[in-house]
Amino acid sequence: MNDEVVAKIEASGPRRVMGVGMLASVGIILIYVAFSTPPSAAWLVFLLVVGCAALWLAVRMWQATAYRIELTEEVLRCTDGTEIARVADIETIDRGFFAFKPSNGFLMRRKTPGSRAWMPGLWWRMGRRIGIGGVTPGSQSKAMSEILAAMIARRDMGADLEG
Repeated sequence: MNDEVVAKIEASGPRRVMGVGMLASVGIILIYVAFSTPPSAAWLVFLLVVGCAALWLAVRMWQATAYRIELTEEVLRCTDGTEIARVADIETIDRGFFAFKPSNGFLMRRKTPGSRAWMPGLWWRMGRRIGIGGVTPGSQSKAMSEILAAMIARRDMGADLEG
Protein backbone atom coordinates (compact mmCIF):
# COMPACT_ATOMS: atom_id res chain seq x y z
CA MET A 1 0.00 0.00 0.00
CA ASN A 2 1.43 3.34 -1.09
CA ASP A 3 0.87 5.81 1.75
CA GLU A 4 2.67 8.77 0.18
CA VAL A 5 0.63 12.00 0.29
CA VAL A 6 0.06 13.27 -3.25
CA ALA A 7 -1.91 16.42 -2.34
CA LYS A 8 -3.25 18.11 0.78
CA ILE A 9 -5.79 20.74 1.71
CA GLU A 10 -5.61 22.66 4.97
CA ALA A 11 -7.20 25.84 6.27
CA SER A 12 -4.76 28.68 6.88
CA GLY A 13 -4.78 30.53 10.20
CA PRO A 14 -6.36 33.75 8.89
CA ARG A 15 -9.12 31.84 7.07
CA ARG A 16 -9.91 29.83 10.23
CA VAL A 17 -10.04 32.95 12.39
CA MET A 18 -12.20 34.83 9.85
CA GLY A 19 -14.71 31.99 9.38
CA VAL A 20 -15.02 31.18 13.07
CA GLY A 21 -15.07 34.88 14.00
CA MET A 22 -17.97 35.59 11.65
CA LEU A 23 -20.02 32.67 12.97
CA ALA A 24 -19.31 33.60 16.58
CA SER A 25 -20.21 37.24 15.87
CA VAL A 26 -23.58 36.22 14.43
CA GLY A 27 -24.25 34.07 17.49
CA ILE A 28 -23.29 36.82 19.94
CA ILE A 29 -25.36 39.44 18.10
CA LEU A 30 -28.43 37.20 18.03
CA ILE A 31 -28.16 36.43 21.74
CA TYR A 32 -27.61 40.12 22.51
CA VAL A 33 -30.71 41.12 20.51
CA ALA A 34 -32.71 38.38 22.24
CA PHE A 35 -31.89 39.73 25.70
CA SER A 36 -31.84 43.46 24.95
CA THR A 37 -35.10 43.89 23.03
CA PRO A 38 -37.09 40.67 22.73
CA PRO A 39 -40.09 41.33 20.45
CA SER A 40 -42.12 38.41 21.82
CA ALA A 41 -41.63 35.11 23.60
CA ALA A 42 -41.56 33.18 20.33
CA TRP A 43 -38.90 35.49 18.85
CA LEU A 44 -36.89 35.31 22.07
CA VAL A 45 -36.75 31.53 21.85
CA PHE A 46 -35.95 31.63 18.12
CA LEU A 47 -33.12 34.16 18.56
CA LEU A 48 -31.63 32.21 21.46
CA VAL A 49 -31.77 28.89 19.61
CA VAL A 50 -30.23 30.27 16.42
CA GLY A 51 -27.62 32.26 18.38
CA CYS A 52 -26.57 29.22 20.41
CA ALA A 53 -26.49 27.10 17.24
CA ALA A 54 -24.17 29.64 15.58
CA LEU A 55 -21.85 29.58 18.60
CA TRP A 56 -21.86 25.77 18.62
CA LEU A 57 -21.08 25.76 14.89
CA ALA A 58 -18.20 28.20 15.45
CA VAL A 59 -16.67 25.84 18.02
CA ARG A 60 -17.13 22.83 15.70
CA MET A 61 -15.53 24.73 12.81
CA TRP A 62 -12.55 25.67 14.96
CA GLN A 63 -12.08 22.03 15.93
CA ALA A 64 -12.58 20.69 12.39
CA THR A 65 -10.26 23.12 10.61
CA ALA A 66 -7.36 22.09 12.85
CA TYR A 67 -7.11 18.98 10.64
CA ARG A 68 -6.24 18.69 6.96
CA ILE A 69 -7.34 16.51 4.04
CA GLU A 70 -4.74 14.26 2.42
CA LEU A 71 -4.86 12.41 -0.90
CA THR A 72 -2.81 9.28 -1.48
CA GLU A 73 -2.85 6.93 -4.47
CA GLU A 74 -5.58 4.86 -2.81
CA VAL A 75 -7.58 7.02 -0.41
CA LEU A 76 -8.78 10.52 0.40
CA ARG A 77 -8.57 10.93 4.18
CA CYS A 78 -8.70 13.43 7.00
CA THR A 79 -5.80 13.61 9.43
CA ASP A 80 -8.16 12.78 12.31
CA GLY A 81 -8.20 9.22 10.95
CA THR A 82 -11.45 9.41 8.97
CA GLU A 83 -11.43 7.85 5.52
CA ILE A 84 -13.41 10.22 3.34
CA ALA A 85 -13.41 8.08 0.17
CA ARG A 86 -11.37 5.46 -1.61
CA VAL A 87 -10.09 6.63 -4.99
CA ALA A 88 -11.40 3.42 -6.58
CA ASP A 89 -14.91 4.30 -5.34
CA ILE A 90 -15.02 7.86 -6.75
CA GLU A 91 -17.27 8.08 -9.79
CA THR A 92 -17.21 11.76 -10.79
CA ILE A 93 -15.80 15.12 -9.74
CA ASP A 94 -17.77 18.32 -10.26
CA ARG A 95 -15.93 21.64 -10.10
CA GLY A 96 -18.51 23.56 -12.10
CA PHE A 97 -19.74 27.05 -11.31
CA PHE A 98 -23.30 25.88 -10.61
CA ALA A 99 -22.37 22.74 -8.65
CA PHE A 100 -23.73 22.44 -5.10
CA LYS A 101 -20.24 22.50 -3.61
CA PRO A 102 -18.47 24.18 -0.70
CA SER A 103 -16.77 27.51 -1.22
CA ASN A 104 -13.32 27.16 -2.84
CA GLY A 105 -13.93 23.45 -3.26
CA PHE A 106 -15.38 20.67 -5.36
CA LEU A 107 -18.03 17.95 -5.24
CA MET A 108 -17.42 14.23 -5.68
CA ARG A 109 -19.88 11.44 -6.30
CA ARG A 110 -19.06 7.92 -5.10
CA LYS A 111 -20.23 4.64 -6.59
CA THR A 112 -21.50 3.43 -3.20
CA PRO A 113 -23.23 5.44 -0.48
CA GLY A 114 -21.40 6.16 2.75
CA SER A 115 -22.36 7.30 6.21
CA ARG A 116 -23.10 10.95 6.87
CA ALA A 117 -20.22 12.98 8.23
CA TRP A 118 -19.46 16.68 8.55
CA MET A 119 -16.35 18.67 9.40
CA PRO A 120 -17.55 22.30 9.09
CA GLY A 121 -15.31 24.38 6.88
CA LEU A 122 -13.39 21.35 5.60
CA TRP A 123 -15.61 18.60 4.13
CA TRP A 124 -19.00 16.87 4.31
CA ARG A 125 -20.46 13.57 3.12
CA MET A 126 -24.13 12.71 2.53
CA GLY A 127 -24.85 9.41 0.86
CA ARG A 128 -22.93 9.25 -2.40
CA ARG A 129 -21.98 12.95 -2.42
CA ILE A 130 -18.88 14.42 -0.82
CA GLY A 131 -18.10 18.12 -0.67
CA ILE A 132 -14.50 19.22 -0.14
CA GLY A 133 -13.69 22.83 0.75
CA GLY A 134 -15.02 25.69 2.82
CA VAL A 135 -12.42 27.85 4.56
CA THR A 136 -9.70 26.17 2.53
CA PRO A 137 -7.63 27.91 -0.18
CA GLY A 138 -9.01 27.51 -3.67
CA SER A 139 -5.55 26.78 -5.09
CA GLN A 140 -5.12 23.66 -2.95
CA SER A 141 -8.65 22.44 -3.72
CA LYS A 142 -8.19 23.00 -7.43
CA ALA A 143 -4.88 21.13 -7.47
CA MET A 144 -6.37 18.19 -5.54
CA SER A 145 -9.44 18.01 -7.78
CA GLU A 146 -7.26 17.99 -10.91
CA ILE A 147 -5.01 15.26 -9.50
CA LEU A 148 -8.09 13.23 -8.54
CA ALA A 149 -9.58 13.73 -12.01
CA ALA A 150 -6.34 12.49 -13.59
CA MET A 151 -6.27 9.46 -11.27
CA ILE A 152 -9.89 8.62 -12.16
CA ALA A 153 -9.23 9.06 -15.90
CA ARG A 154 -6.16 6.78 -15.65
CA ARG A 155 -8.21 4.21 -13.72
CA ASP A 156 -11.07 4.31 -16.23
CA MET A 157 -8.69 4.11 -19.19
CA GLY A 158 -7.05 1.05 -17.66
CA ALA A 159 -10.46 -0.54 -17.15
CA ASP A 160 -11.36 0.17 -20.79
CA LEU A 161 -8.12 -1.43 -22.03
CA GLU A 162 -8.70 -4.53 -19.90
CA GLY A 163 -12.33 -4.91 -20.95
